[in-house]
Amino acid sequence: MAEGLNRFLGDSPLRVIVKLVVVSVIVGFVMTFFGWTPYEIFDGVRYFLLDLWHSGFDALGAVGDYLVIGAVVVIPVFLLIRLVNFRR
Repeated sequence: MAEGLNRFLGDSPLRVIVKLVVVSVIVGFVMTFFGWTPYEIFDGVRYFLLDLWHSGFDALGAVGDYLVIGAVVVIPVFLLIRLVNFRR
């Protein structure tokens, strides 16, 4: 069971807890420095989604363009990396 837990967490539970504490302190410091609160971030995401809904999803047209342009580069690179790693 311990091996499965380590595989799921990516490391031993104690090391994962220490890493999470360190990252939490750093993120908390940065958020305090910029004056951000978790509520403001949640509110920003909520307002973004509401604006997206009220705009009639016009903004998704630009996202679709970005998706196609990016996919032209990303998918061949992904396939190339998978082929190179498959031969090892």
